[in-house]
Order: sequence, then structure tokens, then C-alpha cells
Amino acid sequence: MKNIKILIIAVLCLITGSAQAQKVKTGVEVLEAQNFKILKGKRVGLITNPTGFDNDIKSTIDILFEAPNVKLVALFGPEHGVRGDAHAGDKVESIKDSKTGLPVYSLYGSTRKATPEMLKGIDVLVYDIQDIGSRSFTYISTMGLAMEAAAENDIEIVILDRPNPLGGLKVEGNLVEDGFISFVSQFKIPYIYGLTCGELASLLNGENMLGKKCKLNVVKMEGWKRYMTFDQTGLQWVPSSPHIPQATTSYFYPVSGILGELDYLSIGVGYTIPFQMFAANWINADSLADKLNGYKLPGVCFRPMYLKPFYAVGAGQDYQGVQVHILDYKKVALTDIQFYVMEALADLYPDKAVFKTASEKRFRMFDQVAGSDQIRLRFAQRHKFADIKDYWYKDVNNFKKLSKKYYLYESY
Repeated sequence: MKNIKILIIAVLCLITGSAQAQKVKTGVEVLEAQNFKILKGKRVGLITNPTGFDNDIKSTIDILFEAPNVKLVALFGPEHGVRGDAHAGDKVESIKDSKTGLPVYSLYGSTRKATPEMLKGIDVLVYDIQDIGSRSFTYISTMGLAMEAAAENDIEIVILDRPNPLGGLKVEGNLVEDGFISFVSQFKIPYIYGLTCGELASLLNGENMLGKKCKLNVVKMEGWKRYMTFDQTGLQWVPSSPHIPQATTSYFYPVSGILGELDYLSIGVGYTIPFQMFAANWINADSLADKLNGYKLPGVCFRPMYLKPFYAVGAGQDYQGVQVHILDYKKVALTDIQFYVMEALADLYPDKAVFKTASEKRFRMFDQVAGSDQIRLRFAQRHKFADIKDYWYKDVNNFKKLSKKYYLYESY
């Protein structure tokens, strides 16, 4: 009897694990299940990178190239390239794909928007890239500019939807303001915008943020709910860039990424935990951890740490600082953390207050990522998060109301 009970429990565990593993079907898998019906008889251009794949880890490039009723004629590469072989910020060259022989046009080189010459003979553009849910990550900029190019050239665009790793409930940050539109803040949305790429595309199109509406078709996922972070989807993760190696890194990118633009501290880029830490050679780890934990920020704690970065800021130097540990994802305000770190450091080390010592050459990039110069200017007065908090969150409620019009998925 005991052995039978153990066997039953084991079978139930296998069933439960299998169900979780198959919880979400991405857009490309839904497209496959539909036998690529919407692409039949059309000449297809595909915008993708290594994050475009199905649950068998088969590339969307290969899926469409081998589909008998699909004519894949060109590939388009965002930052890091179609095959992921370009480093962050490096220009991507237009080449031929070594595996398929298809032309690869760069959308992160001399142009970031497909030209009429690139789109000649294409009937439909397909977009399949895993986003990470933060405005300054450039893939959504590539998507939006592709939508603009499609509209201008009377081409249909299909978005193969994927989960927002941060879920669909968190929204943080002010809207991008006039004068600060850039490739790291291409559209007037919050820093954390709480939408899938398909929902965001629908919003950009529906709210006339593109100049001219495009012919948009979103292939929805199956099984995704707004409360789901990536670990709840049962999907595999392929690094969305060299410094986003795990799905959990997406949670930390908005924790430190804005401050990271100042090259003032190590935020873990160049070490083993990118975006999950703050450190420098003038910081005392215990003092900073005590100061930050004293704020009693919801859902997060800070652990003293010691390290020697391998490259980037602080390479080869003995650094001290803190690792950020998210204890309760639902409660934590991700973007707030870096501003509290800036405040704590200014209080502990007044001569190291960030906007007194960071390079002014980096201020413009900081402002573009923040979507406004007001975050920097207001914070620099006293180095207190309280001075910018209302401004940082002033647009959140209105954006939540607006974006609900474009929800494709339920909350629970």
C-alpha cells in the first residue's frame, strides 16, 4: 500500500510539472498550430533574434523558412543581430544569413528604420522578439519603427506575442517628454509599462503614436495571464542580450539601469549578477546595507557584498556594495530602488553625491532613459527620492486607464 501511494504521488507530480511546463503558448506556436494561415501566399520579412523560438527551442527563422506555405524572403536584425552575435551598442551590418542564405538587413546600423529598398517585394513583416518590459530596452523601439515603416510602405505587420517577463500589472515611471524622445525612449509610455509587445503595438497604433496607422495583426498567446512573471509561464529563456542572461535579470534591469547610465557605480554589468547590485571602491558594504535596509522598502532587502568586477566599471578593482534581493515581487517598486541607493550614498558620502561627481557627458543619456531632465534636476537639489517621487509617478494612473483599452489578456 505504501509503495502504491508513493507511485500515485510521483505520477501526480509528473502531471503537475508537465502542466506547468505547457502553461503558455507563444505567438509563434499559435501561428504554427494555425498552419501559418495568415502568411499563406505572402512574401514575408522577419524581424527576430535568438529570443524568437518555440518550446522545442527551434528558431522562428527556421520555422518560417521550412514552412511549406510560407515564403520567407528577408531577415531584419535589431540590436545584437539576428543571430545574437553583436555586442551591446555595436552597429549591426547587413549581411547574408549563413544558415538560410537569406539577406539580413540591419535595423541597428546606418538606419534603425527599414527603408523602402529593404522592404521591396515584401508583403508582410513579422516581428518575434522577447522583450523585457522596460522602456529603455531597444527592441520595442525597433518594433515601433518597423510599424511606422510598414504603414509608410503599405505593408501588413504581424506581431507574434510573447510574455512581458515583469507581468502585466506593474507600471512605474513618467511618460517620455518632448525633447527626450530617443531610441532608448522612443514612445510616450512609462518606464515599466505593463504590456506585452502585442498589446503595446496595439496601443501605439490605436493612439496614433506612429504618425500613420499600420495594418496590424497580433497573434495572441494562449494561457498567459497578467499576473504571470516569466518564471510562472513554463517557458524557456534565451538571453535577450548578453547582459540579460536569465529571465530574473529582467526584474533587476529597471532596478539599476537608469542609474547605470551615469557609469558612476558598478551595477553588476561586468560581474556575475548584472543589474542586481551597486558597488564602488569607496563604499563600505555594511554601512550601505544598513542604511538601505533602514528604509524598510517593501519586498526587498540588501546584502553586503565584496567583489572584483571582471570588466566594465571597476574592472580588476576591489569593490564593496550591496546585492539586491527581491523578497516579494508583488510589493516591490523596482525603479525606486536605484533612487534610494543614490540618496543613501549622498547621505553616507556627501562628496560622492551622484550628480556632483558623475560625468556631465552622461547626463543627456540619463535624461533620455528617464524620459525627462526633471528627474535629474529635481533630485540634484537635495539628493532625496521624495523630491522626485510624485513626478516619477505622475502619469501612472492615467496610463493604466488608457492601456486597459488594449489588454489582450485577463489579469487572473
